[in-house]
Amino acid sequence: MSTERFLFVSADAALITDLAWQVHEEGHDVKYYIDAESDEEIGDGFVPKTEDWRGEVEWADVIIFDDIWVGSDIGTGELAQELREQGRAVVGGTPNTDRLEEDRGYAMDVLESEGVNTVEHHVFESFEAGIRHVEEHPAPYVIKPLGEVQNVKRLLYVGNEDDGSDVVDVLRAYEKAWGHRMKGFQLQRKVEGVEVAVCGFFDGEQFIDRVNFNFEHKKLFPGNIGPSTGEMGTSMFWAGKNELFEETLGKLEEWLAEEGYVGSIDLNCIVNETGIYPLEFTPRFGYPTIALQEESLDSGTGAFFAALARGENPSPEVHTGYQVGVRVVLPPFPFDDEKTYDENSRNAAVVFQSESREGIHLEDTKRVDGQWRAAGESGMPLVVTGKGETMHAAREQAYGRVDDVLIPNLYYRDDIGERWVDGDGDRLQAWGYLGPGN
Repeated sequence: MSTERFLFVSADAALITDLAWQVHEEGHDVKYYIDAESDEEIGDGFVPKTEDWRGEVEWADVIIFDDIWVGSDIGTGELAQELREQGRAVVGGTPNTDRLEEDRGYAMDVLESEGVNTVEHHVFESFEAGIRHVEEHPAPYVIKPLGEVQNVKRLLYVGNEDDGSDVVDVLRAYEKAWGHRMKGFQLQRKVEGVEVAVCGFFDGEQFIDRVNFNFEHKKLFPGNIGPSTGEMGTSMFWAGKNELFEETLGKLEEWLAEEGYVGSIDLNCIVNETGIYPLEFTPRFGYPTIALQEESLDSGTGAFFAALARGENPSPEVHTGYQVGVRVVLPPFPFDDEKTYDENSRNAAVVFQSESREGIHLEDTKRVDGQWRAAGESGMPLVVTGKGETMHAAREQAYGRVDDVLIPNLYYRDDIGERWVDGDGDRLQAWGYLGPGN
């Protein structure tokens, strides 16, 4: 195996530690830069670090950005574009693909311009205008904040009342509590169905043949209740370019080629018997999705991303069954409370009951004198994964591995993948959209 020099860049929070570790474990040379002072220790003891990523550009064969944010502003797409123009092999976006995530109205405009059907949606900069719209057009809506505040995942609200009265109440509360930070919001008509994300890997000119279909579990508690967390776990499988792909990401291939986008791009959708309704983009790696995708790559991870960055249309070998990933967290996740974190989670020892580390992936973790410990301030030390020929088998392996982890005060959702087993899989198959054998 030929080795490469990889530079991983977290221009804000540390998110890409596990991929950097995986590539390092495969024998490649790795350097990792983390901008956020609160996250600087994440990955210590697992991957080599650098304090000046720009000073390492000449050294690197491949540069990988983990997110769209540079501090509180979008901007890694601009950095990646500049480096590509210098002839560098880069996994990262462009200013316009960054905007797909930051500006939901723009994202819907792009989808519509490329012939993708979208659900009814409206963007508002005024709370009163949004409230007036709901009162004049009563229906269940989803509130999606815009701009930097959208990273506060618990602000996403899915309405339940047919007259939209609960949405009006929440908007009035948000105006009082968040009006000074929320630059606007999108109201999206609520659609019932199966939520599924279509994830493709783009090499600057085209999508690779394998498409990843994943199912996010965003709420804190089993049964999909409680505050939104970003994500508590994911189930997924790989398939070909089936109808669900062709009617969504497939229609964006020319647009992405014009942009020169390189990397993972995910389009979350609601699917039912009447159609496919895109909801939002993730024009970057998903977390903890990337850990599960790594686990299901049967060929070299580093070689895959190097080929992707160079526009070589790689054809990775992937696990042909199902995969499940479980995020293991500590107090006060998903909230920010320094006192609670200090008392319960800071530097917590991560202990394993066996010698195996199969399916164990890093998030906010460090290694000190051989001992794994929680790092950073977010309370997300690990993602534990499993795979199998059925979703049930993948769940059994994942949760068997979770049982091997000992951390004081840990918690996790115990129902990742159940929605597929309990009917989502049957519904999607019956509607003819997708399946591992397509």
